[in-house]
This record gives sequence, structure tokens and C-alpha cells, in this order.
Amino acid sequence: MQYHRKKVYEDKVSQSSGTEQHFLDITAYVCPMTFVRARLAMERLGAGQELVIRLSSGEPLENLPRSLAELGYRVVSLLAQEGGSAHLLRVAKD
Repeated sequence: MQYHRKKVYEDKVSQSSGTEQHFLDITAYVCPMTFVRARLAMERLGAGQELVIRLSSGEPLENLPRSLAELGYRVVSLLAQEGGSAHLLRVAKD
């Protein structure tokens, strides 16, 4: 039996502000793995970098922004994507 790992983390650089942004798609995961993956990705960032997290509605949307803020990360924005089933959460490591 083969297992395929979905690529969930890829680097991107913002063209408008020059701020280095990273992207994480956790829509395929449920809590607590959504938090675990987001926290590990945030820990890999350097100061001043941002992580854009694509997350599902429901429990991840309710808990992840609050949990990351409690860890000391700054929630920059939270936007619903078209259709409202997924959201983009932008978090900064200061």
C-alpha cells in the first residue's frame, strides 16, 4: 500500500509589499491537526514573515485564529474565499 503526502507548504513572496509570505493549505485536515500543522509552519518562519493559511469553515475557523493569537502571533486578516467554504487567515511572526 502506498501513501501519498499532499504538498501543503510552499513558499511565495508578496509582490506588493516585499514581505515574504508562506502558504499553508489545511483544508484537508481536522482539529487538532489543523492547529499542529499551523503551529509548526509558524515556528519555521523568521521574524517579520507571514503565513497565509487556507482553512475550512467550522471548527478550524473558530479555533485557529484565537489559538495562534494566544501563542503570540499577530492575526493580520481573515477573509472568506468565494463560496464561503474556505477562508484565508494571514498571520505574522513579529
